[in-house]
Amino acid sequence: MERSIWLRIGGISGALAVAFGAFGAHALRSRVQDERILKGYETGAHYHLIHSVALVLCSFVGKPYSTLAGSLFLSGTVLFSGSLYAMGMTENRKFGMVTPFGGVSFIAAWLVLAFAGFKGKRM
Repeated sequence: MERSIWLRIGGISGALAVAFGAFGAHALRSRVQDERILKGYETGAHYHLIHSVALVLCSFVGKPYSTLAGSLFLSGTVLFSGSLYAMGMTENRKFGMVTPFGGVSFIAAWLVLAFAGFKGKRM
């Protein structure tokens, strides 16, 4: 069960990353004039896609590390990429205050995977 949940979440997340990226490249580019906001949106889509692959990677790590790392990757995606998406769609820079919390979540998730590697916990 644990293995399939991270495969499913990672697959759905990857599909959403591609959809958000396409939206930013086509629909948003003609609407938003501020290049920095567009660049932030693109960064959000890029990190979203990378961490979707990391979510799939969690399916190959044993419990409890898979649960912790997957949860951190997922929350990082919502906070980091989600805040950059919101900023791009609304042009409200205040959403940027949330972004660092997502970054910290990503860092913590990668450290959990590293720790799992040192412990030799795999499925």
